[in-house]
Amino acid sequence: MSIIIVDDNATNQLIIKTILNKAGYSQLKTASSAHELYEMLGIHSAVMREPDIELILMDMMMPDIDGLEACRVIQQDTRYKDVPIIFVTAVGDSNKMAEALDAGASDYVMKPINRMELLARIRSALRLKKEIDWHKERDKRMKYKLELAKQVQLSVLSKPIDDENVSIYAAYQPSSELAGDFYAWYRIDKHRYGVILLDMMGHGISSSLVCMYISSVLRDTITRISDMEQVMLELNRYMNQLHMKDELINYYFTAIYLVLDTERKTLEYVNAGHPTGVAFVDGETVLLEQSCGAIGLFDSLKVEKRELRYDHEVAITLYTDGLIDSIDNGREIPIERLIKQFTEGRHTEPHELVRTIVPVPCNGIQKDDICLVKLQTKSIISE
Repeated sequence: MSIIIVDDNATNQLIIKTILNKAGYSQLKTASSAHELYEMLGIHSAVMREPDIELILMDMMMPDIDGLEACRVIQQDTRYKDVPIIFVTAVGDSNKMAEALDAGASDYVMKPINRMELLARIRSALRLKKEIDWHKERDKRMKYKLELAKQVQLSVLSKPIDDENVSIYAAYQPSSELAGDFYAWYRIDKHRYGVILLDMMGHGISSSLVCMYISSVLRDTITRISDMEQVMLELNRYMNQLHMKDELINYYFTAIYLVLDTERKTLEYVNAGHPTGVAFVDGETVLLEQSCGAIGLFDSLKVEKRELRYDHEVAITLYTDGLIDSIDNGREIPIERLIKQFTEGRHTEPHELVRTIVPVPCNGIQKDDICLVKLQTKSIISE
């Protein structure tokens, strides 16, 4: 890493180089104009160079392009945005000094140069640069870890099912690197399928970790315990194990869990504080409404299982509240509107259905995770 001295006066360059060499700074470069500095940095060049500059010492009054303009140009290049620029100048105008700082300069030193002052300001600028570089490197590592965690989280989501009995698909749009929505489904036996969609409190790292914790116990819980009510009680027990005595926040999640039996032609479900699911049973609309409280919110949980029967066909659409909030900018929408949209999109692939009913945010920021799950029996597919 080097320091660049920019001054159109060779004597001034020599004075600064001598001071810095005696102070132990050996990797020094010089430029006599802003154009020469641009060339060294690769500014306005089609070839992108890796920045190896630690600090720029620049004269303010230079021919053609002055230091202020050069400072602005360098600051606009993302590669050099965090490189400190110290003006070494004879200009004593306080307005000019303020303008220099507004242009992005870190500091300034007046000519004639005071050696102690120059070195002190350089050390201060380099300490700040080191701190910034440390944070950038930490953020880079964190971004990599978040991306890895995101890939791990996506890898545990259930893959689509399209077998002789049903098809089950999902659309998933996390609002950030890590999300608090989670879905899973398992073929319990030849004719039975367990499907769960949950929405963890909040989103981000903590919610994602709790989701991963629940996902690690879901398969065994759903396939080992045949009683739906016991499944929900078991999940509630797992969530209560996360509670710490001194922790102000209790983690919980809403969920809708259903078991479809294609031989008995039954649909059993438990809605634990989750948005109302929509089922189309033999052409009739049935709402899968809440039947108990959220999972993990309280030590005890009173679970109520409900059952539907069908003769020919059933189609189910489940979703998280991020979908509702995104449709009309957080305003509550009537269930009749959702039913109409789901009815019109009964044979639409989940991702396409989400794109149809959720407008693109005007600011490009999705506030909450969006998840939609569709289950259809084969009789519907064959129509």
